[in-house]
Amino acid sequence: MTDAALSLLPHLSPYDALPEQALDDLLKRIERTRVAAGEPIYTFGETLKGLYVIANGEVAVSDEAGHQVSLLQRENSFAERGLLRDGLAVTSARAVTDSDLICIPADLFHKLRAEHEPFRRFFDRNRSGAVVKSQPDFDLTNVRVDTLMVADPVTCAPTLPIQDAARIMRDRRISCLCVLEADRLAGIVTLRDLSGKALAEGLAPSTPVGQIMTKGPRVLPPTAIGSDVLHLMMEHRLGHLPIVSGGHLVGIVTQTDLTHFQASNAAGFVSDAARAETAQGLADVTARIPNLLVQLVAAGHRHDVVTRMITDIADVVTRRLLALAEQQFGPPPARYVWLACGSQGRQEQTGVSDQDNCLMFEDDLTEAQLAYFEPFAQFVSDGLNACGYVYCPGDMMATNPRWRQPVAVWQDYFKYWIANPSKEAQMLASVMFDLRAIGGDVSLFTGLQVETLKAAAANSIFTAHMATNALAHAPPLGLLKGLATIRSGEHRNTIDMKLNGVVPVVDLGRIYALQGELDVVNTRARLEAAMGQKIISRSGGRDLMDVYDLVAQTRLEHQATQIKLGKSPDNFLAPAQLSPFERSHLRDAFVVIKTMQSALMQGRGVLG
Repeated sequence: MTDAALSLLPHLSPYDALPEQALDDLLKRIERTRVAAGEPIYTFGETLKGLYVIANGEVAVSDEAGHQVSLLQRENSFAERGLLRDGLAVTSARAVTDSDLICIPADLFHKLRAEHEPFRRFFDRNRSGAVVKSQPDFDLTNVRVDTLMVADPVTCAPTLPIQDAARIMRDRRISCLCVLEADRLAGIVTLRDLSGKALAEGLAPSTPVGQIMTKGPRVLPPTAIGSDVLHLMMEHRLGHLPIVSGGHLVGIVTQTDLTHFQASNAAGFVSDAARAETAQGLADVTARIPNLLVQLVAAGHRHDVVTRMITDIADVVTRRLLALAEQQFGPPPARYVWLACGSQGRQEQTGVSDQDNCLMFEDDLTEAQLAYFEPFAQFVSDGLNACGYVYCPGDMMATNPRWRQPVAVWQDYFKYWIANPSKEAQMLASVMFDLRAIGGDVSLFTGLQVETLKAAAANSIFTAHMATNALAHAPPLGLLKGLATIRSGEHRNTIDMKLNGVVPVVDLGRIYALQGELDVVNTRARLEAAMGQKIISRSGGRDLMDVYDLVAQTRLEHQATQIKLGKSPDNFLAPAQLSPFERSHLRDAFVVIKTMQSALMQGRGVLG
């Protein structure tokens, strides 16, 4: 192997973050090896020599059953999952082409992890999910200024007449203008300046703002935190604080921004929604959810905490709409339960959610009683749509008579799907097994859920079909550094983090729940329960939970970034936007998902 091949380590994460002495020691101890095409590097269950880094060539990684789960190229590393567990290989690796490999001995790998935080964070991220705090405080001490600020604030020249400045602020509904001179911040003029300096002193409308502006205003960099803003504003009685990076204006934070941040918490949303008197009032509440998502992610909350908070708001909005519907149409003529499926049912809503719901009511109703629930369902569904939970494209809503039925009809639905697992039945069952009662009489659903889970678990043909259906969504693994992107269309060169990232784990969790008759519907809760019931091995379950955390967190951070940029959030992430660190671990996460899918396909349900 040439010295040029070894030169890649000092420029590759996380080795580039090591102190000079540690890097020198590493380069002295690494082992260089060349493996011919087709030759094995290690096999499943073998004691690993260390961590491998590809200097040149291609390496195929396969699961215990021999199914290839990834094809790795230059700069990719492998074997870390086994090293992080017990030192035994959890996959097999072989050279596809003649390959030059660097091997970092196992003892040195663990020494570097123990002594150097960047090195540990790099490799532990793949094992423990996204590196975030589990329950951080939701306050200004852990939020960066670039999350709070308004980017690209309105600016003007110092020669702008004060009357024109007043008109701009009125028309744009803002309280200040940043004054630039030669592209540099020269000052700031506020509504208070216009009233206290210009109007009170009787200055002519043509007076330039340069005469009344605050020159050389106090500023902060975008790396500052929210409490820095608050303290500076309190100390100097400021209402506006420009944010400057490299001498250039990049944003501004106002007292109003701080107030909005501190009011952006789930409890406040729940309280406001519970008191809303109209669907429009509820829509005013949910319009603030994107900002809440950004704030929660910026504060370091885990994805499952964020999505639970957002779903809690959707639940309260739904229950408030049910109450408003009862006010409009009168007391319901019979007991009913409103159920949500999809992401709301699983308590996993993000910034992109349509509505998936159904309505169940007691048996033996008259035609007049049945007729009550049609406009009732329409009212609630229309209200949800107005609140941003758009109509389901597949018409999986209580407004569809098929999904607005007595308990007995729902019993027949599930019995038929289990006995006749056609493609449609599998699809419908997948959706309906995520049902969760939101409002009404929950007891109407509880008995049906227990009965259905028992019947489904007892039918091996049905569960086999459902398992096959769960493998329909493959993680995006391909030849280009392990990640396969969408090849054409609007989302070309991106990964669908929902369909090919989160959904495969959701599908696996649902199958485990069916196998164990588990009544929980949240994906993480299903994985935990499946481990507890030994439906999957504890090691396999931990790996799957870790990678689910990583994939779901990456998806949520992508959406938060889009919202901050003023875009509508979606699920399409371009790998090119990620660092090598993030791409490497995302690829490894998809490998684990593929491995667990392979295990399910073979009926093992475990990862060695």
